[in-house]
Amino acid sequence: MEINSYILLIILGSAVVTFVPRVLPLVVLSRLSIPDWGMRWLSHVPVAVMAALIGQELLLSEGKLSFQHNIDLIAALPTFAVAILTRSLLGTVIVGILSMMFLRFIF
Repeated sequence: MEINSYILLIILGSAVVTFVPRVLPLVVLSRLSIPDWGMRWLSHVPVAVMAALIGQELLLSEGKLSFQHNIDLIAALPTFAVAILTRSLLGTVIVGILSMMFLRFIF
């Protein structure tokens, strides 16, 4: 099997573009002392990103805000309840899958 130099450059370029944004902040921030307020602020970033991703997926349909016939939003309600009450990842995933399965069977 022959390796085309163009393909090899694409693979190496992709590796560099993936590697640098992950390693550079780690190297720079490992040498800095972040104040307590900065660490508290950074602790909220994963929650905010996840909320933005989930909110967009649940509330937007074809780029518009939609609440009609939104089975994803209906299935999210019991899933969120289980997640908050039990804090069990497995239970949350099972309830989410079963909710979607049930709602797709009905609708």
